[in-house]
Amino acid sequence: MYEAAVNDRPLDWYLKGVRASFSLPGLILSSAFIGFAGLAREAGLTVYEAVFMTGVVWALPAKVVLIGAILGGASLPAAAFAVTLSSIRLMPMVVSLMPEMRGRATRPWVMYFLSHFVAVTSWVLAMHQMKTVPRNMRTSWYLGLGSTLVIANMILVGVVFLIAGQLPPVASAALLLLTPMYFLTSLWGSARERAGHYAMLLGLGLGPLMHILAPSFDLLLAGLIGGGGAFALHLLRRRAKP
Repeated sequence: MYEAAVNDRPLDWYLKGVRASFSLPGLILSSAFIGFAGLAREAGLTVYEAVFMTGVVWALPAKVVLIGAILGGASLPAAAFAVTLSSIRLMPMVVSLMPEMRGRATRPWVMYFLSHFVAVTSWVLAMHQMKTVPRNMRTSWYLGLGSTLVIANMILVGVVFLIAGQLPPVASAALLLLTPMYFLTSLWGSARERAGHYAMLLGLGLGPLMHILAPSFDLLLAGLIGGGGAFALHLLRRRAKP
């Protein structure tokens, strides 16, 4: 890590963040948003609603949950609660990323604004590349990364929505599945403790079982039991070390 040179400008680092968004993870994310555009069209949303949802909600799983609530006829408070629950998983990412991004003179409202762009793709890219960015330029760099991902996918959703009638439903579903596959592989590779690997393995194993036993709470139970079990295994493993 190093401090910014005298001639470094925030705009330069913003543009470097823009370039960082054009990556394999960004491409996979865009592929998943193609599937989301088809899903939003089938759910009866307008193109304006789909684009607005992309920019405001941003995290793709939360948008899928919201569309599911709309199709299920859920009330507004129930839909908001479901989206909130699906987005709580992003809180640890925000908590771990913000200290790495904050500079000496960074204002709180800047951090609040940048936290909107935190999702799995931007978090993974930032955690891998931000150490090479001078600390007092990290907010500019991340703004370039996050805003480009959001704006590019808003445009993509709008374009694909208008031509989604020509895209086979199977293709839309397959593209939508790219996102959880990418999330799993990215989180596995970026996990710093074995507990993260334990949690993912237990969650994958418990998911189908919980869907049979309690289909209305399958993801919640698989996450709680898998995460709790992984934490217990982590503690046992630490205590077993001499």
